[in-house]
Amino acid sequence: MKLLLEEHLRAHIEKLASKIGERNVWRPEALHAAADYIRDTWRQLGYEVHAQGYNAKGVWSENLSIEIRGDKRANEIVLAGAHYDSVKGSAGADDNASGVAALLEIARLLGGKKPERTLQLVAFVNEESPFFYFGEMGSKVYARAARERNDDIRMMISFEMLGCYNDQPGSQKYPPFMRWFYPNRGNFIGFVSNLKSRYALKEFSQAFAASSDFPFETLASPAIVPGVSWSDQISFWHQGYQAVMVTDTAFYRNPHYHRATDTPEKINYAKMSCVVNGLAGTLCVLVKA
Repeated sequence: MKLLLEEHLRAHIEKLASKIGERNVWRPEALHAAADYIRDTWRQLGYEVHAQGYNAKGVWSENLSIEIRGDKRANEIVLAGAHYDSVKGSAGADDNASGVAALLEIARLLGGKKPERTLQLVAFVNEESPFFYFGEMGSKVYARAARERNDDIRMMISFEMLGCYNDQPGSQKYPPFMRWFYPNRGNFIGFVSNLKSRYALKEFSQAFAASSDFPFETLASPAIVPGVSWSDQISFWHQGYQAVMVTDTAFYRNPHYHRATDTPEKINYAKMSCVVNGLAGTLCVLVKA
C-alpha cells in the first residue's frame, strides 16, 4: 500500500513538474495541460469535476473541484486545496506539484467513503505572483464565491509544499525568535494558522495525531510572520473562514524554493507518502467518514 502510494505520488509530480513543467499564465498551454491532467485523473477515479473559470492576464484560468457529499451534516464542509500553478522560471515540483499530488491521491484513498460532513477537494489556479494577495488568485475567487453563497466551510486546509524532508542537524531554519522552540532538523510536517484559526489548528493537529505517527509541529501566529500567510489559506481568512496550512516550511527548509532546481528528483517520496496517508486519515476524522 505504501509503495503504491509512493509510485502514484511520483507519477503525478513527474507529470506536472517534468513533462508539463513550468505552468502559469506566461505558459498558458502548460497551465491548461496541468488543469486537464487534474480533471482527467479525478474523472478516471469516478468523480464529477466542477470548474470555476475566469480570465487572468487575458488567460483562461480554472479552479477545479470535486466533493464527497456528506450524509447527516451535508451542509457542513471541510475543504482541502492546493494550487497547481508554479512560479515563473520554476518547474514547481515541491511548490506545488506535491500539494496537488496529495489532493489527487486523497481522492483515490477516500473513494467510496460515506462521511457525515461534505469533503471538498479543490485545485486552485494562480496562487503565485503577480496574483498572490493583490491579484485574482484562484483561491481568492473561490473563497469570495463561497462566502457569497454562504457556504458553511468549517475548516479549510491548504496543502503547500509537502515533499522536502531532511534529517541533518541545522537543516531547518526559522525566524530568529522561533528557533529556540522548534527542532533544528527538517524532518517534520508543519501545521500553521493565524491566531483566529488556532482552534481549527488544534482540531486538525489532534486528528492528524490520531491518524499518523509522522512527526509534526504546530504554529498559531500573527499573519505578519514571513511565510505564515503565503498560500491559499489567506483567501479564506479574508472571508472569515477558519483555515490551516500544511507545509514542509518552504524556504525555511527547501533550498530549491522558487528556483529552476525545484524538480521531481528532489522530493522525498517515502516520507511524503507517510504524510499524505496521514492527511487522508485526518480528513476522515474531520468529516466523520
